[in-house]
Amino acid sequence: MNRIRVAIQKSGRLSEKSLDLLQRCGLRFARSKDKLYWYGKDFPIDLLLVRDDDIPRLLLDGVCDLGIVGENIAEEAMLENTADNNLEQLRKLPFGGCRLSLAVPENSGFQSVADLDGCRIATSYPALTRSILTSKGISAETVKFSGSVEIAPGLGTADAISDLVSTGTTLRANHLVEFEVLFQSTAALYGQLEQLPVEKQNMIDRLLSRLDGVLLAAESKYVMLHAPRDAVDTITRLLPGAENPSLMNLEGDPGRVALHAVCRETVFWEHLEALKGAGASAILVLPVEKMLG
Repeated sequence: MNRIRVAIQKSGRLSEKSLDLLQRCGLRFARSKDKLYWYGKDFPIDLLLVRDDDIPRLLLDGVCDLGIVGENIAEEAMLENTADNNLEQLRKLPFGGCRLSLAVPENSGFQSVADLDGCRIATSYPALTRSILTSKGISAETVKFSGSVEIAPGLGTADAISDLVSTGTTLRANHLVEFEVLFQSTAALYGQLEQLPVEKQNMIDRLLSRLDGVLLAAESKYVMLHAPRDAVDTITRLLPGAENPSLMNLEGDPGRVALHAVCRETVFWEHLEALKGAGASAILVLPVEKMLG
């Protein structure tokens, strides 16, 4: 049987969450001694643990069938390899959020992005930065930095930087201010556009089905409550993202029912207060571990 290779980050902010996501899909792995290649036990899927920058190339070269990597890295790779661009984003994932932003020195005098026309911008993402700025009608020279991009203005090698920002602490420590967000990024699952053997594609489809179930369950809650029978319609409308609820008679109380529903949106305290105001009682909100549509 054809086995599927999935590349994930060896270490870093996406590593643990990528592995946890796959394990919640029911995958178990036997780790190799060098910890770089993990063999799938119950499912013909193996893991390759590599640098995140290498994942798009491994996909483009056909070494791996799937890869979990930040959208910023995938977009940079696709823009750099326009003649060999056959990556497809299969699923956007709810972790690894960050933003690629322009930052300029404090008191630089820049008022708008247009002021950067003709300037030098240091970045680890030159292709992505250049593409976005060009779409805004701005012609700037991108200077590639592999690390410590934030020091470039202080060294006099750039007028501004384009770098990943999460908290902004590093920018402030280097007397830089975030100027404009160019690109919002999360982790995503990527595959190849080219057609795969039927057996291998079927296995990928099974994995995607499990993945959809895990992602849907993570956003869903199971709500149980008691409600007056004549308030069921009102209470159902108050449940966020709920399908038709299940109703059960309450023993000895013909005027009330037990209502169970899956809510596919976040259930806030305000929702519970509204439900109580409509007559609901004994309200329970439980997490959903697995879900398959």
